[in-house]
Amino acid sequence: MTVDAIISNGKEIVLIRRKNEPYGWALPGGFVDIGETVEQAVAREALEETGLTITDLKLVGVYSNPKRDPRFHTVSIAFCAQAEGDPTGGDDAAEAVYFQISSLPQKVVFDHKDIINDYLKSVSSN
Repeated sequence: MTVDAIISNGKEIVLIRRKNEPYGWALPGGFVDIGETVEQAVAREALEETGLTITDLKLVGVYSNPKRDPRFHTVSIAFCAQAEGDPTGGDDAAEAVYFQISSLPQKVVFDHKDIINDYLKSVSSN
């Protein structure tokens, strides 16, 4: 089981450039440790990969397509959250950068563009 975070500062979202395969840009996230809740996992992964402490956690969705990760079958629980400050890449993130939604990089890996699109639909309907 994995978690992914859409971290927003109100105008942009954070993506990380992955150090490991599959290479490309991704939402911050990773595997849930044994004994950890998904909420704890997403906060930990966000801090490890971006240096940001997240708040206002909200569920975006559960993503279980067996082909979402080219390495093996994972199920991800995606959250959106707020953060302040400038992201810094850490752990398995070579860098962490805020991007305008209208200017996302071409190579976004996994199903993270789908997760971002679901997030945008939920934000526009509120």
